[in-house]
Order: sequence, then structure tokens, then C-alpha cells
Amino acid sequence: MSNFIDIKKCQVKMTVSCTNMNRYILSQAKEKSRKILMETKAVVMTGPKNLSVEALRVGEPKAGEVVVEIKYSGISSGTEKLFWSGQMPDFPGMGYPLVPGYESVGEIVSATTETGFKTGDYVFVPGANCFGEIRGLFGGAARTLVTSSERVIKIDSSMKELGALFALAATARHAIAGFGNELPDLIVGHGVLGRLLARLTIAAGGKPPTVWEVNSDRIGEAKQYAVIHPDKDIRKDYKAIYDVSGDSSVIDTLVPRIEKGGEIVLAGFYPGNINFAFPSAFMKEARFRVSSEFNVEDVNVTRSLIESGDLSLDNLVTNIELAKNVKEAYETAFNDSKCLKMVLDWSEAA
Repeated sequence: MSNFIDIKKCQVKMTVSCTNMNRYILSQAKEKSRKILMETKAVVMTGPKNLSVEALRVGEPKAGEVVVEIKYSGISSGTEKLFWSGQMPDFPGMGYPLVPGYESVGEIVSATTETGFKTGDYVFVPGANCFGEIRGLFGGAARTLVTSSERVIKIDSSMKELGALFALAATARHAIAGFGNELPDLIVGHGVLGRLLARLTIAAGGKPPTVWEVNSDRIGEAKQYAVIHPDKDIRKDYKAIYDVSGDSSVIDTLVPRIEKGGEIVLAGFYPGNINFAFPSAFMKEARFRVSSEFNVEDVNVTRSLIESGDLSLDNLVTNIELAKNVKEAYETAFNDSKCLKMVLDWSEAA
């Protein structure tokens, strides 16, 4: 009887062992899936002109957050250029190392019901703060982002890389919107933001504005409005001048060009203090307004304008570069005058 095997007990033990093994395999699969999901490639800037694509861990999504697989991210020629060049003035949350970028578009890959989004939704993401000790002051230049569902904006998937322009379009709309705001009759700077301001002015029924540009590569590119060098403009009766040049010293040039009681709108971002000669501003009774970031209304109106075809984003993205070539992309974005907008392509980022 000592050689007798209790078949029933053996079957029970084998069943328990198989159950435990299945649980173990399942837990390992979940852990592997979690690790894959929570690791991403991202642009990391460790100092002026020092950046690369690195592997980073991403914080696990919490309630109300979504996970987005980024397809494209834009490079800002304003604030991002200041970080890259080391000229960024003191700003809350700034410092190195950081993940730059606040113009990203991609697809939702994970979202719970309460967020209002579903897998496959194409969205604009104005940055994220999900990289632990790596600063996410902007945080959009990465393959995978985790962020609050309240920050992402659903857009048409047909926009593809043009979706990266959504923030600039909404920022331009914010500058001209509001009760009593004059539409620009002069825009200073014919970069992407200046072109969007001109297009929005015309879409709003305003007269085609004059645009100043000192870069010869960007003069003569518009069909609906005139782009000229400032030296060739003799007018001194502009009602509203919108400056998007980012030049801190420009005010003294603009004040003599407005009519009495005219307005100068600072719609760019400036690395230095804004100073101007008071006597000239006094004589003109000049008014000044600062325009910053967009709000919910700007988002909704801008999206409607784009979807209806009243606001075109065509011919604004001039360069697309694989994210792995980030150093070359930044050099081109900031040093090539023919580059209006550089967009990073994350399709080959593991």
C-alpha cells in the first residue's frame, strides 16, 4: 500500500499548481505590458543647445487621465528657442533637465469612460508633466504622454502633422478676440503666428492687413495681403499694430506708426524687458495690450474655423524630421530662415 498513489489528491495539487502558474503568467504579462506602456522616448534638454532623445519612465495614469501615443510634435520658434539658446528669462517651473514641446498630436491609446475620450481619438496635447524628476514645464516632445483628459483637445485625424499648429492658431485667435478689440491693420513678423493672424483677420471680415518682415525669404509669399520691409512703409496712422516679432526693442519703432489713441498688441514672447520712450507714447496717447495663451472659447472657435475651411493651415509646416534626428531638427528650426515650422515625426520611436 506504500506504493499506492492518491489520484484525487494529486489532481487537486496539479489543479492548484496550474492555477498558480496561470496567475503567475498573467501577472507577468500584465507587468510586462505595464512596463512597455510606462516607458517612452522623449526629447531631453539638459542645457542650452544640449539635447537628445532618451528613454524615460512615465508616471502611471490616474483617474481622469489619458495615455496618448504621439505622432507629431512641433518645435516652437518662441519660448522653446529661448530655452535652447539659453536666453529664457526666469519663468515659474523652468530649469534643466526638461522635456520641451507643447504642440503635440496623436492618438488616445488608453482612456476610462469618465474622461469622455476613447481609444483611437486623435487629439492635440499642449504638453504634459509625467516624467518624474525630469521637468515637464512643457513636456510634449515624447512618444507617449500621460496627462489629464481636461488638457487634451479632440481634433480631426485628417489634420495629421498640421494638428501641431492648433495651439498657435488658438493663440492668434485669442489675440484678436474680445469685445472692443481692433483687428490688426499692421502685423509685425511673417512667421507662422503672423500668418495665422493675417488669415484670421481676413476670415473675420477685416481688411487685409499690412505685414512687416525684414527677412527677405519671407517677403512676397502671401497672396491675400501685402508683406513689405518696414523701411518701405510710410504710414503713421495704424489703428492696431500686432507685434509677433519677439523683439524687445521694437516698441520705439512702432509708437510713431500708430494714429493718436492707437493700440500696440504684444502677442509674441520677449526675452528682455519692454522699454519705450515715454514722450512719443505720450504724444500719441498710445495704448498697450499683452496677449498670452488661449482659453476654452478660443479652442472651440478655432476648431470650428479649421473644420469649416474658413481658416487654412496650409503651407505653414515646411519641415518634418524624424525625432531621432532632433539635434539637426532644432538647428534647422532656429537657424534656417526658410523653415517656418519644424515638426518632429515620432513614427520610428520605439
